Amino acid sequence: MTIDILALIIYLIVIVAASEIFTNAVESAGKGLNLSEGVSGSIFAAVGTALPETMVPLIAVLTGRGEQVNEEVGVGAILGAPFMLSTLAFFLTGAAAWRFGKRRKKASIEPEQGGLRRDLGFFLFSFTLALLVAFAPYEMRLLRVMVALVLISTYVYYLYRTLKASPDLVKEGHHTEARRALYLSVLFREHLLLTLAQMIIGVALIIVGAKGFVRGLEALGRTIHIPIIALSLLIIPIATELPEKINSIIWIRHGKDTMAVGNITGAMVFQGSLLPAIGIFLTPWTINPTVLASGAITIAASLWLFALAHRAKKLRPLHLVANGVLYTLFLAFTISMFFYLSP
Repeated sequence: MTIDILALIIYLIVIVAASEIFTNAVESAGKGLNLSEGVSGSIFAAVGTALPETMVPLIAVLTGRGEQVNEEVGVGAILGAPFMLSTLAFFLTGAAAWRFGKRRKKASIEPEQGGLRRDLGFFLFSFTLALLVAFAPYEMRLLRVMVALVLISTYVYYLYRTLKASPDLVKEGHHTEARRALYLSVLFREHLLLTLAQMIIGVALIIVGAKGFVRGLEALGRTIHIPIIALSLLIIPIATELPEKINSIIWIRHGKDTMAVGNITGAMVFQGSLLPAIGIFLTPWTINPTVLASGAITIAASLWLFALAHRAKKLRPLHLVANGVLYTLFLAFTISMFFYLSP
């Protein structure tokens, strides 16, 4: 068991370090291309920091050769990532805004409202559709394929809408500012090709870390006799969402609210559309009580955020306590289910 835990820690370090390398590269690219904070946060940074939890289900499904444990890791991680972002990540962002209130000279979070409403709207549509199609019989393969294609098209349209809004936001002063220079610029002169090279390095390390993490999770699950679906819904997302959480907290600390919130909501759209589409194509995509509870709470948390985005221009830390409460409710449900189903 000690060896299993040590292996998980090592691969987790690889995942987090690789994600930071990738995120640093996409931030530098956003600054160099004169893109808005919305594009850099909701697309570049979001996709970059979403790569760990993206690779985990992909590796689990593609290398599983139909094995049930790999399919459960894949489906659980696909639906667990948006759940973690909409609940725990937003709660921690609110806590960070309260903690750094004096430095920020404000406790409230004030992201660009158009981008926030757009992200949450696209996510709610995609994720709800992906959850509902799981109730369709597996024999209705054509329907499932059509839904997967709709999810992919939705994300493409989301990219178009976000990029289209960028020039006007830059004119309004919402341009991207990188937190630090490109890491490879210590050795070479910073250039777009160098930025691309660092992105490739980050992706390669993420794949290595994700594949090892899946194997370690399977071994740990067998050792401590905890259902693999519960582990993949709770442990994988917490571990692999660290880049989003850490980056958002850093951006909140420095008053970059649009980048902080966009990093989370952009990842939610990415993981609520493209990843379920892949899951529908490659797995039976079935529902069990744990997955259903996770999905329902994700939708409830997102609806709460969507209502806040339309009602006020600020997200107050007290508002985001509700997201933390929803996460706690799911944790209690998962633990109770484990003890109920245990012999």
